[in-house]
Amino acid sequence: MYVQASVPIVNYLTLDGDEAYLLATDCSSCGASYLGSRIACSRCSSRTFVERRLPNDGTVGSFSIVHRAPAPIVTPFVSALIDLSDGTTVKANIIDCPPDADHVRLGMSTVMRTYEVGRDSEGTIAMAFGFAPNDAATEGDTAAPATKEPR
Repeated sequence: MYVQASVPIVNYLTLDGDEAYLLATDCSSCGASYLGSRIACSRCSSRTFVERRLPNDGTVGSFSIVHRAPAPIVTPFVSALIDLSDGTTVKANIIDCPPDADHVRLGMSTVMRTYEVGRDSEGTIAMAFGFAPNDAATEGDTAAPATKEPR
């Protein structure tokens, strides 16, 4: 039986069977947190780190609807800062949601999901992550609607 391999496009996305999650790297000396591996801490210069699994749920803390990007990036899309349930903030795109201010809201509940972004000539699948509206939480959601700026 042939099983296609999947690889993450960033080193802080972990694909573990049916489960996917982000890893933070925390400085052992001062506690500064980073996504991805580090050689030295930019705050205290320590070279000792501990990995920490991040939660997959959070809320939209800030967002921007991007209308211009270099080819081949498809626009519009929503770039956001997601405040994870443990207090960590990550930058990610909002996925599985129309890219407009009628559908994306500050405080909107989200959950991390992975998606295929391409395949190489051997069939290896490249996987990215984004945050999608958490449909289970949005039914009674009282998140503030986005403000529409005049053009």
